[in-house]
Amino acid sequence: MGRVVEAVLPARMGTAFRWLMASSWVGNLGDGLALAAGPLLVAARTQDPLLVALGALLQQLPWLLFGLHAGVLADRVDRRVLVVAVDLARAGVLVVLGAALLTTDVGLVPVLAALFVLGTAEVFADTAAGTLLPMVVDRADLGIGNARLTAGALTMNQLAGPAIGGVLFLAGAAWPFLAQAVLVALGAVLIGRMRVPRPERPAERARIGRDIAEGLRWTWGNAAVRTLTLTIVLFNVTYGAAWSVLVLYADQRLGLGAAGFGLLTTVGALGGIVGTASYDWLERRVGMATLMRVGLTIETLVHAALALTTTPWVAAAVLFVFGAHAFIWGTTSRTVRMRAVPGPLQGRVGSLYAMGVFGGILLGQAVGGVVARVWGVTGPFWFAFAGSAVLLVLVWRELGHIGHADDVAASERVR
Repeated sequence: MGRVVEAVLPARMGTAFRWLMASSWVGNLGDGLALAAGPLLVAARTQDPLLVALGALLQQLPWLLFGLHAGVLADRVDRRVLVVAVDLARAGVLVVLGAALLTTDVGLVPVLAALFVLGTAEVFADTAAGTLLPMVVDRADLGIGNARLTAGALTMNQLAGPAIGGVLFLAGAAWPFLAQAVLVALGAVLIGRMRVPRPERPAERARIGRDIAEGLRWTWGNAAVRTLTLTIVLFNVTYGAAWSVLVLYADQRLGLGAAGFGLLTTVGALGGIVGTASYDWLERRVGMATLMRVGLTIETLVHAALALTTTPWVAAAVLFVFGAHAFIWGTTSRTVRMRAVPGPLQGRVGSLYAMGVFGGILLGQAVGGVVARVWGVTGPFWFAFAGSAVLLVLVWRELGHIGHADDVAASERVR
């Protein structure tokens, strides 16, 4: 057992990392409950597809509205305290929502308002939490640390959480939200046990607009991080376009029902587990630039493979491979960014990157819907293949610079 613990949580990474990982896993389980319970709660009050989609949008929209402000706040205050405070507030909102569902007939408008408030709180908590890892582990261990945190997000948020959330919702609409409140509060307590060094902060605080501008200037001025950010935005447009019709693709192209669609997403998550489990080995033997180039090549070919096949097991195998790539790419990109960005700017640059992630997906979803209406359910996959292929050619050489961004940052610190 001791060897297993050492392999998963190396002692050299310290106690603070163990508290961070425990909090992340617990919090992701709570958020996973909401992935199922949120849409079910909205759908129980309306069958209007537009309003159901609005419920999902209101949980992601805060990233675009408040992402930059969350980054500024994370760079101004004690990040650990910020995570604890926001998560405790979020747990309070969940308790109020759960109690209301137990005692009254809550209408659609209060439900949508609660989802928006919870989504906003999550923006501030996640932005601050995303800056803690480089504060408590050595630069050399950031890859392993990100892999462990990603594995928790995958296992708890995408595999266990939604399934448990669906079962709890069947028992009563309030229970998944009350359970999430307990888990979010527990995550805050675990974060509170961390001992985090205080980062250097400027003696005088500039206005929020100037702080935001500073983060934007640094991101644009650093060639590697600029390319990394633009890459994730553009590739998420093509990804969002294809995945926006995945449920229709599973039904119309593969002949699978709702259960089959759920199975496809599960297979993708299982691929992600394999990807995160192999990350330590890959990082030791393969360079960052190579990981990125191979990963984006795989993503490009995945779109073409899904557009061509009509066989469910082939599609499942393709999604398994894509799941492995997606989580290896996510771990690699976060590691490169954390190593390259100075500590006082981690919040602002990280929030800008997150805005690119969500903004690209939202734009891609809009494009995918239009393309599917005109050219059919495989149209978005062909669009994604062609777009990804063009983007891959354009960024191929730049990926070499991205892979060495952390080395450049290290040399700058030595100077």
